[in-house]
Amino acid sequence: MSQQPKLLDKVREMLRLKHYSSRTEDTYIYWIRRYLRFHNLRHPREMREPEIQAFLSHLAVKENVAASTQNQAFSALLFLYREVLQIPLDPQIQSVRAEKPKHLPTVLTKEEVNAILSRMSGATGLMARILYGSGLRLMECVTLRVKDIDLAQHQIIVRDGKGEKDRVTMLPTSLETLLREHLTWRKSLHQQDIANGYGYVELPFALARKYPNADRELIWQYAFPSERLAYDSKTKHTYRWHMSESTLQRAVRAAAQEAEIPKLVGPHTFRHSFATHLLQNGYDIRTVQELLGHKDVKTTMIYTHVLQRGPLAVRSPLD
Repeated sequence: MSQQPKLLDKVREMLRLKHYSSRTEDTYIYWIRRYLRFHNLRHPREMREPEIQAFLSHLAVKENVAASTQNQAFSALLFLYREVLQIPLDPQIQSVRAEKPKHLPTVLTKEEVNAILSRMSGATGLMARILYGSGLRLMECVTLRVKDIDLAQHQIIVRDGKGEKDRVTMLPTSLETLLREHLTWRKSLHQQDIANGYGYVELPFALARKYPNADRELIWQYAFPSERLAYDSKTKHTYRWHMSESTLQRAVRAAAQEAEIPKLVGPHTFRHSFATHLLQNGYDIRTVQELLGHKDVKTTMIYTHVLQRGPLAVRSPLD
């Protein structure tokens, strides 16, 4: 049992070396820990494909997890064996990966979008408008930093999006005044934190060592901060993190319920609606792919199936 903490420390070290996000790090550690406990804390060097198969089958059959959850656990175990332990696995193990069911995304009409946004205000209202107006993912929005909102160039720069790729998307003109006022307030809050001896923010990767004072500069602060400060016992600093994603999720759901929208609505629904409405407005799919940050245009193609004109945007002869 004494081997487990050492092993998990190695996993964390390798994840950080390869610049995986903190969320992925926590998720992989969780599944590796579950895997070890499932097999009574045997060292993974003593286990191979049969044990992996048994654990994943347990998740699917006994716990009835979704295919995406099972694949998440599988990815964590692949990382453990290939990157940390450097033990090659049988290529046939890939056949264990669960097939994800194909679901069409929930898309709101423009009237439904307006009905929800009209019931949202404050920071969460501004963030919901950015989700719809710029096509951001939930975590991309809550982790925006001050420097990533470029009012002069009318654009938002998404840093380290899915796949660790940067991209540029539009900043809606209608939000410029609201954003300018919000960033003025954000600057005031940061000055207040500095005056109180705080003002620190987490920096990505090794930037804290490269730029020793950057963690107190305004440009690196999260644009949408948490109301609470958090003390880090390792660094001895008090940080202001970004707003919790659950805060925005609750605000969106509450507004959708108040608007009596008969659909399952969450923050990501705005991104689906952003893509679909751009295609409806005549923008080509490659442009939409670039704005969304999709690696493959096939991922973007799903939105052609939800246009009002029918599958693949073909108008029915009956119409």
